[in-house]
Amino acid sequence: MKIKLSTKAQKELTFQSYGPGPEIDGVFCHPLRKHRQLEGYFMEHLRLTGGAVEGLPVKFELRQLSLAAAEPGCVNAFHLHPKCVQDELWCCVRGRMRVWLADVRAGSPTEGNRRCVLLNEEEPVLLHIPSGVAHGYQAGPGGALLLYAMNSQFRLDDPNEGRLPWDWFGADLWEEDRG
Repeated sequence: MKIKLSTKAQKELTFQSYGPGPEIDGVFCHPLRKHRQLEGYFMEHLRLTGGAVEGLPVKFELRQLSLAAAEPGCVNAFHLHPKCVQDELWCCVRGRMRVWLADVRAGSPTEGNRRCVLLNEEEPVLLHIPSGVAHGYQAGPGGALLLYAMNSQFRLDDPNEGRLPWDWFGADLWEEDRG
């Protein structure tokens, strides 16, 4: 560095990263387009042919569409679907949310990688979360509304909802950014 810092400051200094974070095999964001007008906007969420979602780089057959509302600051983490394949497509349709993803799939080329994705209503995307990737979110200060599609149906008699503690990957993931 060209600027000399005190020893104490040098030890504490960190640099923020503005990149997308480490890759996780199978995770991607597919942008959605809002057609804006003075009165509001129109946006296609999913376009289907024979139950399959069009335009994605992976095959995704829609089996269920669900909504989840989260109060401001609410942390809903971590869950995954180990009993059978359940890939998901997430879209934040109201508010903002910080999503943490962690690859816990044995033998995955990206096993152990963690990645943060920010979802919001202003720049909508479909976030693809493959089976075996632990996922959770924290709603922004105005709360959030999550619309998500699954290629498996929820079964009340045998739920495919595995849970890991909210701080399994570190409580610091959910700390407020005070930078």
